[in-house]
Amino acid sequence: MEQLLKDDFQYYLDHQSELAEKYEGKYIVIKNRRVLGTYDDEMEAVEKTAKKHELGTFLVQECSSDPESTVETFHSRVCFS
Repeated sequence: MEQLLKDDFQYYLDHQSELAEKYEGKYIVIKNRRVLGTYDDEMEAVEKTAKKHELGTFLVQECSSDPESTVETFHSRVCFS
Protein backbone atom coordinates (compact mmCIF):
# COMPACT_ATOMS: atom_id res chain seq x y z
CA MET A 1 0.00 0.00 0.00
CA GLU A 2 2.86 2.38 0.77
CA GLN A 3 4.01 2.05 -2.86
CA LEU A 4 0.62 3.34 -4.03
CA LEU A 5 1.03 6.43 -1.87
CA LYS A 6 4.54 6.93 -3.23
CA ASP A 7 3.15 6.66 -6.76
CA ASP A 8 0.49 9.25 -5.92
CA PHE A 9 3.12 11.54 -4.41
CA GLN A 10 5.24 11.15 -7.54
CA TYR A 11 2.15 12.05 -9.58
CA TYR A 12 1.86 15.24 -7.53
CA LEU A 13 5.53 16.08 -8.09
CA ASP A 14 5.30 15.35 -11.82
CA HIS A 15 2.23 17.59 -12.19
CA GLN A 16 2.91 20.13 -9.43
CA SER A 17 2.97 23.22 -11.63
CA GLU A 18 -0.27 22.43 -13.45
CA LEU A 19 -2.01 21.35 -10.24
CA ALA A 20 -0.88 24.58 -8.54
CA GLU A 21 -2.42 26.61 -11.37
CA LYS A 22 -5.80 25.11 -10.47
CA TYR A 23 -5.50 24.44 -6.73
CA GLU A 24 -2.86 26.79 -5.24
CA GLY A 25 -3.25 26.95 -1.46
CA LYS A 26 -5.81 24.13 -1.31
CA TYR A 27 -5.44 20.61 0.03
CA ILE A 28 -5.91 18.06 -2.72
CA VAL A 29 -6.72 14.39 -2.31
CA ILE A 30 -4.94 12.08 -4.74
CA LYS A 31 -5.66 8.40 -5.25
CA ASN A 32 -4.56 6.20 -8.13
CA ARG A 33 -2.79 9.15 -9.75
CA ARG A 34 -5.87 11.36 -10.00
CA VAL A 35 -7.33 14.19 -7.93
CA LEU A 36 -10.42 13.08 -6.01
CA GLY A 37 -11.20 16.41 -4.37
CA THR A 38 -10.00 19.78 -3.12
CA TYR A 39 -10.44 21.28 0.33
CA ASP A 40 -9.53 24.41 2.29
CA ASP A 41 -8.49 22.40 5.34
CA GLU A 42 -6.37 19.25 5.75
CA MET A 43 -8.64 17.68 8.38
CA GLU A 44 -11.70 18.26 6.22
CA ALA A 45 -9.92 16.56 3.31
CA VAL A 46 -9.13 13.50 5.44
CA GLU A 47 -12.52 13.26 7.13
CA LYS A 48 -14.62 13.66 3.99
CA THR A 49 -12.47 11.38 1.85
CA ALA A 50 -12.38 8.70 4.57
CA LYS A 51 -16.15 8.36 4.26
CA LYS A 52 -15.69 6.71 0.85
CA HIS A 53 -12.05 5.56 0.85
CA GLU A 54 -10.12 3.60 3.46
CA LEU A 55 -7.60 5.59 5.48
CA GLY A 56 -4.10 4.97 4.22
CA THR A 57 -5.22 4.51 0.60
CA PHE A 58 -5.16 8.17 -0.45
CA LEU A 59 -2.76 11.09 -0.26
CA VAL A 60 -3.64 14.54 1.08
CA GLN A 61 -1.23 17.16 -0.20
CA GLU A 62 -1.16 20.92 0.25
CA CYS A 63 -0.91 22.28 -3.27
CA SER A 64 1.78 24.89 -3.85
CA SER A 65 3.70 26.19 -6.83
CA ASP A 66 6.83 26.41 -4.64
CA PRO A 67 8.86 23.22 -5.22
CA GLU A 68 10.66 23.80 -1.90
CA SER A 69 7.37 23.45 0.02
CA THR A 70 6.99 19.76 -0.76
CA VAL A 71 7.74 17.19 1.93
CA GLU A 72 7.15 13.46 1.61
CA THR A 73 5.24 12.21 4.66
CA PHE A 74 2.93 9.21 4.73
CA HIS A 75 0.35 8.50 7.40
CA SER A 76 -1.52 5.25 7.25
CA ARG A 77 -4.58 3.98 9.09
CA VAL A 78 -4.85 6.96 11.39
CA CYS A 79 -7.96 7.10 13.52
CA PHE A 80 -9.55 10.37 14.64
CA SER A 81 -12.00 10.54 17.47
